[in-house]
Amino acid sequence: MIIAKLLLTLTTILLLGGGIYFSIKLCFPQLKWKKLFKGFKSSDDNSISPFKSLMVSLAAKIGVGSIAGIALAIYIGGPGTIFWIWIIGIITSINTYCESYLGVKYQVKENNNYKGGPSYYIDKGLNNKFLAKLYSILVILAYIIGFMTIQANTITVSLNNYYNFNPIIIALVLSIISFLSILKGLKTVVSITSKIVPIMAISYIILIILIVIKNIDIIPNIISIIIKDAWNIKSLTIGFIPSFIIGMKRGVFSTEAGLGTGSIATSTTYTNNKVSFGLIQILGIYFTVFIVCTGTAFIILTSNYQNLIINNINGIELTQYALNYHLGKYGSIVLIISIILLAYSTIVAGYYYGENSLSYLIKNKKKPIIILKVLTVLLLFIGSLISATVIWNTVDVLVELLAIINMYALIKLRKEIIFDYHNSK
Repeated sequence: MIIAKLLLTLTTILLLGGGIYFSIKLCFPQLKWKKLFKGFKSSDDNSISPFKSLMVSLAAKIGVGSIAGIALAIYIGGPGTIFWIWIIGIITSINTYCESYLGVKYQVKENNNYKGGPSYYIDKGLNNKFLAKLYSILVILAYIIGFMTIQANTITVSLNNYYNFNPIIIALVLSIISFLSILKGLKTVVSITSKIVPIMAISYIILIILIVIKNIDIIPNIISIIIKDAWNIKSLTIGFIPSFIIGMKRGVFSTEAGLGTGSIATSTTYTNNKVSFGLIQILGIYFTVFIVCTGTAFIILTSNYQNLIINNINGIELTQYALNYHLGKYGSIVLIISIILLAYSTIVAGYYYGENSLSYLIKNKKKPIIILKVLTVLLLFIGSLISATVIWNTVDVLVELLAIINMYALIKLRKEIIFDYHNSK
């Protein structure tokens, strides 16, 4: 417990401190909207397009953390957690630029594909192979064991709650479908995410708009509650601190800002204008925080969710309850479709993060990759059936370790990040 608190404290200091430092030194580019749209051009036909790499990154971000995780944050920490997710999203979004820029700066070309990410810029930029390897191992653990099993668990809980399907059957079908999807590696991942993410995003936005319009009279009051609850000073222990801490944890989980993993996806693109390309990734953070996460919060907060009592909560039960409240019998159907699309795309993208990290460790050996695919399927099956609480707790620790290592690397490489940004065309 003490170690977990120390890790969270260090993570908070590094993410927020790094975000504030880089924002000041780079003159707050995350607030300059025109700059964020300039990098949608790649310079190599063999590389993944900037749009598609953004879709892979978004697929990993907009998983059940944006639905189940936000619900969990509200259930435990209250509406004020959403305010802190907003603030943390804006501040830490600059960390996403820094890691994405370094990702493409230190990317390598292997078998006509570009690869990169924190392991590569820690290795090449810091000349620290031990830390680079440790980061890769943690990515494999965090995504293959953590993030992906959360997605599988949420799909299973949703289908079991509404349709009373046998969890073992759900786990088996999901594992088989996922295996077929990850069988061919990067190109399949890009193909799937570039199709699913836009459909998923548009559909969820429409759903949010419909529910907001239906409850337009109380939306101003909901926003007021979010802000007031964030600054609850009746009890510093019961009010402000839990809202901030839970907002911090769920904000990082939802956006991955500062973890470095998003740069694994962006490093699949080759571009001459690396600074502009890095800035694009801030758009992904804003979309996740202000559209998906905030929309989910509005869906929940406009319902009478306070009446719900849940043991061993995954988080998805709360969102399911809220959608049923708004849409009646169609609520669960809408949620299940959303969850399957969200979770499935995250599983596929998360697997690529794991494979990329393993590739860094083994240097193009094929047998370990095959073993990883099989292990992924087994873990998806197991993750579908075990306690959600166990998975969330494991993910939180792994995420904190990733953030600590990545932010350490960004701070050590700060001079070239700042110099290259201010000297770019």
